[in-house]
Amino acid sequence: MPILEESGSGAGASARREYERRRDAREERIRAEHPKLGGLILALSDDPQSTKAWERGAVGEELVAKRLADLPDTFRVIHDRRIRGTKANIDHIAIGPSGVWVIDAKRYKDKRPELRIEGGLFRPRVESLRVGGRDGTKLVDGVKSQVERVREALADDTIPIAGVLCFLEADWPLLGGAFTVDEVHVVWPRLLVKRMTEAPGVALDVRAAYGRVAEAFPAA
Repeated sequence: MPILEESGSGAGASARREYERRRDAREERIRAEHPKLGGLILALSDDPQSTKAWERGAVGEELVAKRLADLPDTFRVIHDRRIRGTKANIDHIAIGPSGVWVIDAKRYKDKRPELRIEGGLFRPRVESLRVGGRDGTKLVDGVKSQVERVREALADDTIPIAGVLCFLEADWPLLGGAFTVDEVHVVWPRLLVKRMTEAPGVALDVRAAYGRVAEAFPAA
């Protein structure tokens, strides 16, 4: 089991807080607008999708964290870290003998991540991510931005940093399925752990790198 952060929020904590805030605000509003029927309205209606998305995200982060717990104790793992000066956060950062892994958890039930390749012989080759047939460029760009933030925090270009989109409950094919797009790994949790542990070792002071990353990205 990897060494986990000693303090701060756990995986999915900030997403779960946002879900609960939105849920409670909706309940309070409905009860205020309908003093007599508020309870019935709440019982017969669901939270809007924009609210449920936060709960799905929290569960996804928790499930990825559970799988990352299978890493050996040569790794250090932190979850749900805030990017200073923004409203964004990084779901998971794992540091070990194979380098630094910046992981974004995505729970897209029954949707298939796919690599689309355009161009070729007479046009520049362009790779893109599709998820359930929809453009996933923003997901890839988000991970790349997180990787650059971590690179700045480490201030050492010799340390390999891998960006990862880790999809849960996706419609993966029976054979293959995982791929890399624009240097971002697109995988499922079990395969991610396998790659992290089997990747070639590098010269890395894990404890020192962990300290710099934990200081640069406070708990969300």
